[in-house]
Amino acid sequence: MALSSSDLPAIYSLLANSMSGDESVRKPAEVALSQSESRPGFCSCLMEVITAKDLASQVDVRLMATVYFKNSINRYWRSRRDSGISIEEKTHLRQKLLAHLREEDYKIAMMLAVLISRIARIDYPKDWPEFFSILANQLQSADILTSHRIFMILFRSLKELSTKRLSADQKNYAEITSHFFDYCWHLWQSDVRTILHGFSALTQNCDPNVIEQHHDELYLISERWLLCSKIIRQLILSGFPSDAKAVQEVRPVKEVSPVLLNAIQSLLPYYSSFQKGHGKFWEFVKRACTKLMKVLVMIQNRHPYSFSDKSVLPPVLDFCLNKITEPDPELLSFEQFLIQCMVMVKRVLECKEYKPSLTGRVMDASVITLEQTKKNMSNVVGGVLTSLLPNERIILLCNVLIRRYFVLMASDLEEWSQSPESFHHEQDMVQWTEKLRPCAEALYIVLFENYSQLLAPIVVSILQESMSGCPASAIEITPGLLLKEAAYGAAAYVYYELSNYLSFKEWFNGALSLELSNDHHNMLIIHRKIALVLGQWVSEIKDDTKRPVYCGLIRLLQAKDLSVKLAACRSLCSHIEDANFSEHEFMDLLPVCWDSCFKLFDEVQELDSKVQVLNLISILIAHVSEIIPYANQLVQFFRKVWEESSGESLLQMQLLVALRNFLVALGYQSPNCYSVLLPILQRGLDINSPDELLEDSMLLWEATLSNAPGMVPQLLTYFPCLLDILERSFDHLEVAVNIIEDYVILGGAEFLNMHASAVAKLLDLIVGNVNNRGMRSIIPVIDMLIQCFPMEVPPLINSTLQKLIVICLSGGDDYDPSKTAVKASSSAILARILVMNTNYLAQLTAEPSLPLLLQQASIPAEDNILLSLVDIWLDKVDNATSNQRKTFGLALSIILTLRLPQVLDKLDLILSVCTSIIMGGTDESADEDSRLYSIIKFSDPINQLSLENLVRENLKTCGAVHGEAFNVAISRMHPSAFAQLKQALKMP
Repeated sequence: MALSSSDLPAIYSLLANSMSGDESVRKPAEVALSQSESRPGFCSCLMEVITAKDLASQVDVRLMATVYFKNSINRYWRSRRDSGISIEEKTHLRQKLLAHLREEDYKIAMMLAVLISRIARIDYPKDWPEFFSILANQLQSADILTSHRIFMILFRSLKELSTKRLSADQKNYAEITSHFFDYCWHLWQSDVRTILHGFSALTQNCDPNVIEQHHDELYLISERWLLCSKIIRQLILSGFPSDAKAVQEVRPVKEVSPVLLNAIQSLLPYYSSFQKGHGKFWEFVKRACTKLMKVLVMIQNRHPYSFSDKSVLPPVLDFCLNKITEPDPELLSFEQFLIQCMVMVKRVLECKEYKPSLTGRVMDASVITLEQTKKNMSNVVGGVLTSLLPNERIILLCNVLIRRYFVLMASDLEEWSQSPESFHHEQDMVQWTEKLRPCAEALYIVLFENYSQLLAPIVVSILQESMSGCPASAIEITPGLLLKEAAYGAAAYVYYELSNYLSFKEWFNGALSLELSNDHHNMLIIHRKIALVLGQWVSEIKDDTKRPVYCGLIRLLQAKDLSVKLAACRSLCSHIEDANFSEHEFMDLLPVCWDSCFKLFDEVQELDSKVQVLNLISILIAHVSEIIPYANQLVQFFRKVWEESSGESLLQMQLLVALRNFLVALGYQSPNCYSVLLPILQRGLDINSPDELLEDSMLLWEATLSNAPGMVPQLLTYFPCLLDILERSFDHLEVAVNIIEDYVILGGAEFLNMHASAVAKLLDLIVGNVNNRGMRSIIPVIDMLIQCFPMEVPPLINSTLQKLIVICLSGGDDYDPSKTAVKASSSAILARILVMNTNYLAQLTAEPSLPLLLQQASIPAEDNILLSLVDIWLDKVDNATSNQRKTFGLALSIILTLRLPQVLDKLDLILSVCTSIIMGGTDESADEDSRLYSIIKFSDPINQLSLENLVRENLKTCGAVHGEAFNVAISRMHPSAFAQLKQALKMP
């Protein structure tokens, strides 16, 4: 039943109650609203709540209405059912939304923009010309507030539509770009002039009343201008194909970029002048300068060739370099802007389009022309960069990065003192574009990679200068000590090139060892950076230095400062995982290492820290052979971690990895940890557990089974979880297959008796519903089940076997090796059944339901399906493994005993195939269809049967059954083929 205006009070009350802190009030309201979502008229009621003038002050209720409106759009806007949103209601809602553009509240206006853009995306491209035409027309006569709201809608809509990647969609987007770009760009330039004029007035001694009068209007224009900047960015980035591929000039890049740079230069002086007197506009200046520089970065990344024009790249790069190396004093606090300047320089330095191509390839003429154009442009840009970055400027930039931006400030030391743990993560784990020092480090690394021969001696000289100016015995926190800390970092980050200019052994035996032995509190500044150095220079630490380095890191792991301990923890991971890790040199350090890790885990508070420590423990377990002596400690530790990790999926995931390593290390002694392992495993396999734990839980389950000396009752009860997991998705099919194999091997008949129905459901769920790769993984499991339980399993999996027959008799594998392999393996299973349970295969091929299945698969059903399978065995023998070929041969030899005249028609082929199998021998290396094949292959009855004897005996039976007709059929064999048959069967 449709909702109408009479339902408005009820809808309003439900929206208000849905925000109540009282659950008894909130829950019924949420249920009622959910039930109303699909009713026609619901969105119209929400629209009335959102736009009603008398509810203007009820912002929370109106916002909640926009949330439900958005959900309804996502669920029902496309709906063609009776429930949902009718065409008439859609038209009314579009008109209502576009008529309500002067929304005063910013949050409501933002949500309305989201709603309109979502509708525009769903209706695109059918209604987009009319939609954008309405926006364009309204812009012509709009006041500042309305135009701001229109730009908000336009930006959200363009952002939504930019994600459509079909060529037709991109063509339409380009048309939108051509329609709006000139207008937006004209308004942008007009607004920036107005803003700069207004800012100039603010800094002069104008009449306060006049300033106050125009203050709000100027701020709204400023906000509109920022929105306009975003739209221009979106149009340039998404309205044109990247010139990195097409090498086609994007005109707006050359037109817009210099003006953006000029705007930044004009706004920057207000960063200092507005800082004290005009806080609102000071925040705007910060946002504007940062965003405009981000726009330039994004344009360069999207259209590198157009950006390389002499009117764009040289002035932008020169400006950024100057701001980094010679910033105004007050600008040093403007970190976000400096970060964007560094990002720009880094992007230019590592831009592959600006580097000469060094590889030669054979290409057609059109590609050669394109590649030559790129090469020519790269050479031109290379010349520009060379002129902008002479050696002196490169060296200056390197020096400034190390001496100014790497050096810890007083605020850093205070932050470190207040929270060493937080300081560690902020310095070493944040995104490099978020903080100034990590950004400077990222730029330094790229700079060094580009100019390593020039800069390596410079970095070494800074390092030597810092060590001379601040000897190892110095303990005061001086500029010299802070410079040394920065120089150590610089040497750590580029170890791969610096090793040719600096002897690590001499450095370690000299300064680093002395500094490690100095326990003064202030030395933690150097100790933390030494931990970084030791972790980075792993590949350069030779045998005679490994032992003291290991000892040094263990010493740092026992430091009094958490930041130093965590840095040591990370570096120890690098050493233990290194291919040249010396367990012998580390062995006697293990007890203190374990103890320090356990204590550190208890000491740290942040999740990232706990994950980092647990990762070190996991790596230790995986790479150290002596685990048994510490097994009890580890079991207690893992139990404690699991109990404390409730709700922390990231920590639990790392714990599951550590437990898996622990199981592998324990091997057949793994039951010693079952007391902690099995409850954790049970929880991880629960279908209601967080999805992110499932993959690691599955891998742990597999490791538990593959390292178990035998089956235990509790593990046996977990098997049905596998059915629940695969019913949700086949994402973990390969692991699931290994788990089934393990249960068959370990559980044997007890497993099959307990979980027969689950096994049948699993196989029926998988077969026919996965791709060829999935089929190739599950077929060996089916084969193994039939091998182990030839009488019990075939009737149990009747439905699955019928699907295999359909697969065997289907076509379409002539040019698909993967499908051919699936057909060969499937037919080998059916051949095995004929050999090991002959009567059942006859029963299976005579099932009344089988012809219907074949008909549904568009496969013509033959009168005798068994004989159709014979044709498949004859056809696929060359695509089979050695074990499968022998199975085919045994099955074909049994076919010889059937009282069917058609057998004689195939006699020549059957005997030829059997002859080639007998004389071809076996290739056991090719038979390993699964990872457990080596365990079961010797017990396979197929291996115990003699194909030679069976063919000889069944050939006699065939002769006795068919009499003279048999002799006629034999006489049709080619003499050479008959001679080979006699040789294979050792017949006189």
